[in-house]
Amino acid sequence: MTVTVPAETPEVGAGRMSRREVLQALSGLMVGMFVSILASTVVANALPRIIADLNGTQTVYTWIVTTELLAMTATVPLWGKMADLYSKKLLIQLSLGLFAVGSLIAGLTPNVEVLLVSRVVQGIGAGGMTALATIVMAAMIPPRELGRYAGIFGAVFGVGTIAGPLIGGVLVDTSWLGWRWCFLIGVPFTLLSVFLLQRTLHLPVTRRKVKIDWLGALLITSGVSTVLVWSSLAGNKFAWASGWTALMVGGGLALLALAVWVESRADEPIVPLDIFRNRTVSLTTVASVLVGVAMFGGTVFLSQYFQLSLGKSPTVAGLMSLPMILGLLVSSTVAGQLITKYGRWKRYLVAGAAVMVVGMLLLATIDADTSMLLLSVYMAVLGVGVGMLMQNLVLAAQNDVPANELGAATSVLTFFRSMGGTIGVSALGAVLANRVATLSAEKLGPLTGGAPGEGSTEVPDLSTLPEPVLKIVQDVYGTATGELFLVAAPFAVLALVVVLFIREKPLHTLSGEERRIREEAAAAAPGAH
Repeated sequence: MTVTVPAETPEVGAGRMSRREVLQALSGLMVGMFVSILASTVVANALPRIIADLNGTQTVYTWIVTTELLAMTATVPLWGKMADLYSKKLLIQLSLGLFAVGSLIAGLTPNVEVLLVSRVVQGIGAGGMTALATIVMAAMIPPRELGRYAGIFGAVFGVGTIAGPLIGGVLVDTSWLGWRWCFLIGVPFTLLSVFLLQRTLHLPVTRRKVKIDWLGALLITSGVSTVLVWSSLAGNKFAWASGWTALMVGGGLALLALAVWVESRADEPIVPLDIFRNRTVSLTTVASVLVGVAMFGGTVFLSQYFQLSLGKSPTVAGLMSLPMILGLLVSSTVAGQLITKYGRWKRYLVAGAAVMVVGMLLLATIDADTSMLLLSVYMAVLGVGVGMLMQNLVLAAQNDVPANELGAATSVLTFFRSMGGTIGVSALGAVLANRVATLSAEKLGPLTGGAPGEGSTEVPDLSTLPEPVLKIVQDVYGTATGELFLVAAPFAVLALVVVLFIREKPLHTLSGEERRIREEAAAAAPGAH
């Protein structure tokens, strides 16, 4: 299908935005990014209460997080492609509108089923905001100066990722609010973001003919979703080595193989396969997957550990995340400023990956008796590593592709990072559920003589447990969470290895729009091929 639509293209000679104008435009983007990331994490400390109120299980616990991440992951390539073709401003506002609708449905949900559907709607909107915010940044700001703003953006991403549990905990513990406000709180922020974007984001618009590869989008979304659903259910609803595994993995891979074939023949593919010929894009993509698995897969269950193993309230559990927030905030901001000043970026990727490995290994030693001081240090170390690594992977890729592929490159990295996070949450959640059930059966069986709930995956209500059983349950969740970080640590090690092979290239001093103008002018010049 070919249509004529608005797509930003500044006129040749258009002036570069001043720093004040950039900051004004970024204000709405940062609010939107904060809200979209918050949606993935704000429920973390509220989940035990939500599960109890809606009569859910450990599997439902994982799926409330996973469904939002899955929808976000599966739709990011489509949002990224549309950003190269349609009005970025309009797309961002559309994604925010979808997010607001999903948030309202979630806040008013009567049961688990409706909640899961609402999380899908939230995820589609969050996918658009996550992909488009970084794309717009690259369009406005030269890579050499991007570090100054990317540090702020990375900090917003980190604060949204890790501060969510704190906000959620406070809402749950506030009697006149409750867990439903973990979803409803996003609505006013979303409306504020739409208002700020309407007022401050002004990108010149022209018109061009475009094609959207809807078949490719459908195949990619279906294939990724099938594999992610399998990673969540395997080892829980059915065995890892089973007919269901063969069916779902085989079906998912077949859909993705067909998607590759379709994309290789599409006029304007959702994911341009040629982009992977770029060594930097390929390596940063692999690293993004591994970072997603390690970071999301490990940290999303920390809030459950704080409450079920350490016996903390939701608010206190949120406060316990502050060392990680501060570590990420400081390292992301400082690294961004240093990259802008000196123009060198690979050292921060390597250092961030190495520190992340150390943080994961330290957290692998935690149990129900770990002291608050040690736990805070371990989380701060992990936050420092992630802060230096995550946003700068995007910077490295954006700096190494033609301007007309900025949207595709950014969305590819965002897509694979989200996919890694979704796989990490779903697969490690299944591992955690199985480990909790096994340890509970081993330790509670002799004590209770086969009491009801032995080996169950239901999330316990600690206030109803007798003292001997309470101690065992806390020990079980502490041990299982530590083992989870041990399982996630090898992914962080692989990320470090991949980062070592990325070649450092000087950062561009022109914005994405300025580069695109020069590239198009060069292509149109007499004698150009």
